[in-house]
Amino acid sequence: MARLDPLPRDAAPELDDDFAFFERTLGFVPNSLLTMARRPSLARGLIALSRGVYDPKGEVDLGLKRLLGHTASMAAGCLYCRAHTGTSAMRHGVSADKLAALPEYHRSPLFSEAERVAIDFAFAAASQPNAVDDALFQRLQAHWTEGQIVEILGVVSLFGYFNRWNDSMATTLERDPLELADKHLSASGWQPGKHAPGP
Repeated sequence: MARLDPLPRDAAPELDDDFAFFERTLGFVPNSLLTMARRPSLARGLIALSRGVYDPKGEVDLGLKRLLGHTASMAAGCLYCRAHTGTSAMRHGVSADKLAALPEYHRSPLFSEAERVAIDFAFAAASQPNAVDDALFQRLQAHWTEGQIVEILGVVSLFGYFNRWNDSMATTLERDPLELADKHLSASGWQPGKHAPGP
């Protein structure tokens, strides 16, 4: 059960345009942002960062970015964000098979070597303590440009915030990501835990 209830969608009208970004990319406004709307400037700052991370003019595929957010959330243990990133990855062209294969990405033929090293990096960067070492960074540089590396780490950093926010608030999962996660992620051990909707 959520530790703070999300506010109604119209409780912070100054965020209408900002909330529209998530309605376009996810199909709904996440409960995390509706909780954060108690401080509109905080919500607006995070939304601005999300827009920068998921800029369609970037060089890293938007579907892969969602998988990297999913990986960071796996490292952090945030079930809410795993459900969200799974939903968003599929909305951005990642197949259900590829999403389900993420725990086996090292062996799965669905992932390229460049994707594998980006996933390795995302997991290491999201771990506590941080597990990125020089050898891993050099492997990353063999496949990705400096600008692309900035985009990749931007995703991991964004989810550092989201993972801590949603786990600390026990944010309640919305219907769409809950259903998708139940269908596509439960085989890898996902369950809603404290993020399950109440009775």
